[in-house]
Amino acid sequence: MTTMAASPAGLLTREDLDRMPDDGNRYELIEGEIVVSAAPILAHQVAAARLVITLAAACPDQLEVLHAPVDVVLGEHTVVQPDVLVLDPAATDDRGLNGPPLLAVEVLSPSTRGRDLGQKKRVYEQAGVAAYWVVDVAGDEVALTAWELRDGTFAAAAAIAGDETWTAAVPFDVTVVPARLRR
Repeated sequence: MTTMAASPAGLLTREDLDRMPDDGNRYELIEGEIVVSAAPILAHQVAAARLVITLAAACPDQLEVLHAPVDVVLGEHTVVQPDVLVLDPAATDDRGLNGPPLLAVEVLSPSTRGRDLGQKKRVYEQAGVAAYWVVDVAGDEVALTAWELRDGTFAAAAAIAGDETWTAAVPFDVTVVPARLRR
């Protein structure tokens, strides 16, 4: 992961983000800084894909489950691409989602772990994302940690691993088993 600092004139904007090359990297704008991430490892992609399938099977018709890359505009200086997200299609345009998703999911990787658990969690919380999940595929067992927004602050909702089961209520009722997110 590489970070491009803000220009002397101030924080970078979506216009700056739009000038990034189409080179196979993922570019996000987080609090005015461009963050570049290389292509994820296979375990990351498998977990994200299987989570999309799980969520889509339970998703109400009026919502959508998508996977990266989808631009999520959280402000003039923040445009992120969660690995998996649930959104209301009414809040989208041709370029992506304008405002917070109902659920943002990040699959942790060594290069993004600190940012996903720190800065991104804070940014999602401040933007009003209803639920934030992180999936960790690095250990012997896949783990999932979830937070739900309560009174403007993320509160712990679940911390499960392996064959443990959790049924989320936000953004809709869905049962997740972390072990099923690994092949």
